[in-house]
Amino acid sequence: MVQVLTHFVHGERVPGRSAALGDVFDPNTGTVQARVPLADRAETESVIADAVAAQAEWASWNPQRRARVFLRFLQLVEPEREAIARLLSAEHGKTVPDAHGDLQRGLEVVEFAAGIPHLIKGEFTDNAGTGIDVHSLRQPLGVVAGITPFNFPAMIPLWQAAPSLACGNAFVLKPSERAPSVPLRLAELFAEAGLPPGVLNVVNGGKEAVDTLLTDPRVAAVGFVGSTPIAEYVYSTATAHGKRAQCFGGAKNHMVVMPDADLDQAVDALIGAGYGSAGERCMAVSVAVPVGEETADALVSRLKERVAGLQVGPSHDPDADFGPLVSADARDRVTGYIDLGVEEGAELVVDGRGHTVPGFEDGYFVGPTLFDRVGPDMRVYREEIFGPVLSVVRAADYEAALALANGHEYGNGVAIFTRDGDTARDFTRRVTTGMVGVNVPIPVPVAYHTFGGWKRSAFGDLNQHGPDSIRFHTRTKTVTSRWPSGGARYGGAAPEASVEGGGGRREGASFTIPVMR
Repeated sequence: MVQVLTHFVHGERVPGRSAALGDVFDPNTGTVQARVPLADRAETESVIADAVAAQAEWASWNPQRRARVFLRFLQLVEPEREAIARLLSAEHGKTVPDAHGDLQRGLEVVEFAAGIPHLIKGEFTDNAGTGIDVHSLRQPLGVVAGITPFNFPAMIPLWQAAPSLACGNAFVLKPSERAPSVPLRLAELFAEAGLPPGVLNVVNGGKEAVDTLLTDPRVAAVGFVGSTPIAEYVYSTATAHGKRAQCFGGAKNHMVVMPDADLDQAVDALIGAGYGSAGERCMAVSVAVPVGEETADALVSRLKERVAGLQVGPSHDPDADFGPLVSADARDRVTGYIDLGVEEGAELVVDGRGHTVPGFEDGYFVGPTLFDRVGPDMRVYREEIFGPVLSVVRAADYEAALALANGHEYGNGVAIFTRDGDTARDFTRRVTTGMVGVNVPIPVPVAYHTFGGWKRSAFGDLNQHGPDSIRFHTRTKTVTSRWPSGGARYGGAAPEASVEGGGGRREGASFTIPVMR
C-alpha cells in the first residue's frame, strides 16, 4: 500500500483535509512511493492562523532560551543523519553521500542561528544629545513563509527557517511536493527539541497553497528558491501585497579556465561541479570557458575521457557518481535540451541520452553529457538546463571570457581557475555575479557569510543566511530617550539642570544583575 503523508501543524503530524493528493515518485524506479496532501486555501489559512497564535509567546522568549532549542535540535539530528540522508536520497534521487552534504550545509546554518543572542543585538549611543540616549532594537516580523525547491529538501528549508525562528518569528514552510518527507521529519525534531507548537508548521501544497501564503495579510515575509519565472512571480505577488520577499531563481554558472591553470585540478572541479547531484543544483557549473584554443583542446580531451567514465546508478548505489533526475518531466526536459544543442550546431562530445541502468530501466536516468563549441547565441547556453550537461564555450582571451559571464542574464555563481593573482583579483572585482570562486568551482559561502546571486538569479535586496538573514527576518526600531531630572533620586526636589536635560549626581545607588533564564 502506498503511504499517504501528512502536514505538520501545531507540533504534530496532521492528515490533509482537502481531497487533493500529489504523487511522490521513486526516481530510481519510476513508481509512486507515497502520496502527499495538497492543501487548499482554507486549510492553508488555518495553518497561518495557528502560526499567528503561537508567534507572540515565542518572540517573548529571550534569545538565549531560543538558542537552546537550536542546540538541542542539533543533538537530536546527530544520530539520525544516516536515516535522514537515505530518506532524502530515496525521494530526490541524489546519492546518499550527496544527501549527507545537503543535510550538513543546512545544519551549519542552524549552528549559525544558535548564535542569535549576539546576532540580534542592536546599537547604542550614549549622550547623543545632552541627557539623550539613542538605541535600536531588532524585533521579529511575525509570521514568515518559506517556499522551497525539490533539489535541496534539507538544506534550503533549514537555511530559511533557522534564522527566521531564531529572530522570534513563526515560520510556515511549504516544501516541494516532490520531496516532502525530510522537511516533515526535521519539523518533528524541532518540536522534540522544545520549539513550541505552531511556531514551525509545514503545509504541503501546490499553487493554491502558495498563492494563499503570498496574499494573506498575516504573513509578513516570504522566502523562495526555484526557477526564475516562478521567483519573479512570487516576488512581484508578495511585494504587491506588502510583504518582504527574498526570491532566488535560475543560474548559468561559468567556470573560466585560464592558460596557466592546473588542468588536472580544473577537470576534477568540472566533473564534481558539473555532474554532481545530476546537475540539479543552482550552483552547478554548467558552462566551462577555456581561454585560448590550446587550453580548450587540452581541457576537452581530458574531460571527454573523464565524463565518459562516470558511473550512473540508483541513488543508493555506493559506486554511483550520480543518480537519476527527480521526475520523468525533468528527464524529458534535459534530453530535449540535448536534442536542441545538436540542432543548434554544438559538437556533442559525450551523449547521455537513452541511458539505462540494468534493473532500473524505468528510472529517470540521463547519462553525463558534454558539448563543445557552444555559441553564446544558442539556447543551450542561454537557458538553465538543470541536468548533467556541461557546455564548453571557447573564449579567445581573458576579456572575452569575462564578457561571457558579465553578459549573461543570470548571475548566481562563477569561478576562475588560474595561478595568477593579478588575474584573479581583476576577475573578482569586475565580474557581475553574486558569488565568486577562485580555484573553487562551487563558491557557496559558509553559513556566517551571505548566499545570493545577482541579475535575474535573485529578486530582493537581502540574501540567505549570514548577516543578511538576520536583517531580513527583523525590523529595526530606533528609540531616542531623555528622562527628566528630579523625582525619587532627589527627594522630590529637582536639581538645577540645563534645558537639554541631565544634571544631578547619582549617589548610593544599588544595582543587581538579572539572571537570564
